Amino acid sequence: MNSATHYDAIVIGAGPAGLTAGIYLSRSRFKTLILGEGTVGGQLVLTHEIANYPGVEATSGYQLANTMKKQARAFGCEIHGNVKISRMEPDQEIKSVTLANGVTYTAHALVLAPGGRPRTLNVAGEEQFKGMGISYCATCDGDFFTGKEIVVVGGGNSALEEAVSLTKYASGVTVIHQFDQFQAHPYAVEEAVKHPRIRFRMESTIEAFRGKERLEEVLIRDLKSGTTYAEKTEGAFVFIGYIPNTEFLEDRIRLNSSGEIMVNLQMETSLEGVFAAGDCVAKNTGR
Repeated sequence: MNSATHYDAIVIGAGPAGLTAGIYLSRSRFKTLILGEGTVGGQLVLTHEIANYPGVEATSGYQLANTMKKQARAFGCEIHGNVKISRMEPDQEIKSVTLANGVTYTAHALVLAPGGRPRTLNVAGEEQFKGMGISYCATCDGDFFTGKEIVVVGGGNSALEEAVSLTKYASGVTVIHQFDQFQAHPYAVEEAVKHPRIRFRMESTIEAFRGKERLEEVLIRDLKSGTTYAEKTEGAFVFIGYIPNTEFLEDRIRLNSSGEIMVNLQMETSLEGVFAAGDCVAKNTGR
């Protein structure tokens, strides 16, 4: 083993779960490396406002993620973001992770925290208009829709909270949700419902996105009547949950039918010395 590239623990994923693992490991004097294939902070940096994090006044996701990163580094944690992992060997006594640049890191333990990515609708026109009117991040793209009519798809906390934040830019926001009630917390529902520039299409789904060079309209199906109709829009934001980034673990570690990592109460996976945390972990289940 090369002492320069060998660690007590390697954390895969640099979102909140990965950074938290890094903080606790490095503070406990374990030599720790965090490897993230995206921006350090993960999906957190895309969140417009966080107002319910205990002990922290309302702040942006970017600011909170930056604080976490500083904390981890202050305790001695090494962090590399925007790297590409080409190979990983989690089932050996000494675990190894090889990057696309050829560098291989080894460790006695792995913590898997790869997080997730936005779930898509998988309807006609979605691929065509991604980045051309369709977005999955209000913080990233909200200002591109200043003064425009847009739609938001979803009925959870993210959908309603981001619908409210998008009113800072858009002239009007239409929320499209497939059920007759929201799955969001009451405070999020109340804030969205009372907003004068937010409208609702309940028990409805989008069947297609249409346009020429950019998105121009959505085809909506009313689930109660079965009728479809077109509605003009210049932007669509989709917030219908996340898919765990665990494809690289298939056939190597125990996953559930949704692709989430199965763990026990100690966050141990089916492989010895491999742990998991965050959005990639199966909830309310045993090992």
